[in-house]
Amino acid sequence: MKFKYSGCGVLVFAGFVMAAMIFACTPKEKLTFSEKSWENEVNQTLTADLYAPNVDDGRYVAPWMPMPDKSFLDVVWWKLFSKTDYTSEERAFLPAVLSDTARRLADTRGDFILWIGHNSFLVRINDTYWLTDPIFSKRALVPARLTPPALTLDDLNRLVPKVNIIISHNHYDHLDRTTMKKLPEDAPVFVPLGLKNMVEKMNKQMVHEMDWWEEYDAGSGTRLICLPAQHWSLRITQGRNRSLWASWLLITPDVTVYFGGDSGYFKGFEEIGRKYPGIDYAFMATTAYHPRWFMAYNHMNIAEAVKGFEDLNARYFIPTQWGTFHLGDEPAGYPGLDLARYITDNQLDKERYKIMDIGQILPIDPEVTQKKGSD
Repeated sequence: MKFKYSGCGVLVFAGFVMAAMIFACTPKEKLTFSEKSWENEVNQTLTADLYAPNVDDGRYVAPWMPMPDKSFLDVVWWKLFSKTDYTSEERAFLPAVLSDTARRLADTRGDFILWIGHNSFLVRINDTYWLTDPIFSKRALVPARLTPPALTLDDLNRLVPKVNIIISHNHYDHLDRTTMKKLPEDAPVFVPLGLKNMVEKMNKQMVHEMDWWEEYDAGSGTRLICLPAQHWSLRITQGRNRSLWASWLLITPDVTVYFGGDSGYFKGFEEIGRKYPGIDYAFMATTAYHPRWFMAYNHMNIAEAVKGFEDLNARYFIPTQWGTFHLGDEPAGYPGLDLARYITDNQLDKERYKIMDIGQILPIDPEVTQKKGSD
């Protein structure tokens, strides 16, 4: 008897064989990630290495803990085998998107924080505007938006003609070429090392490239400080880790704001809090932390984000980068639910955690400015 195999059947069989081979060759740490082991690994790093050289053989590194190599097979394993179950509520949940943001923005007086979406925030302090990681496009290269930006770029340019732009790193959900090209040509842009030429080609004249621990005097008693983060960089047009990644600290006479960018948990939070006491608002990344074996180095889970916030000794926690793009295993809105549950389960002070709606305009707490004025 002769057996006949269709082309489709052969492909399916080959796919199963390949999947079995990948599974068989997978290291055990992918199957049993240990939070305790990861915590011990972080604790063994040295604070002094936060100040060590961050370039090795032409590529940027985190000298306290170099990023583990990830292979194509790691990605295949994640996509094929490493799945987490979520409830229907968790899959469906997204932040609310408030209406009439442009009108409300025009009517707002005083200092405020506006969540545009993802890691894009507009902050006004003493009539000076700061815009973080602006992305108004429908996609971050591949992932599509699940929630719209709070307002249009035209509205932003009309209402905020002068704005300072802060970029954390070169990933497409943080540095969006289309958005950048449509923002004012004369807007000052602050970027980590290795991104000046790229951003200048995005129709920008005033690009300030900075290294970790470097400070920029913005005048009127305001300083912007480039700080370490535990992450990585890659674009199609720029190789892996050919540009730096960073967090940022904005110190004004009235308010101090920490923009965490994208980061895994590391001892840098404690050192930043020690070196720069009095942080009022900490913008902490809460996204793409499942599966932990793949994401732990680059992204904090909720417990780590809260610990980083406590290390900073900041007054208020603002979660970022959730609710717009589906980037990890967890649904895009899941981190908002996860954080709310963590706050309740651990009996944390809910007033210190500002889980914002998209389009929400959060006034800067008057007690913050009063406290600064009395210092």
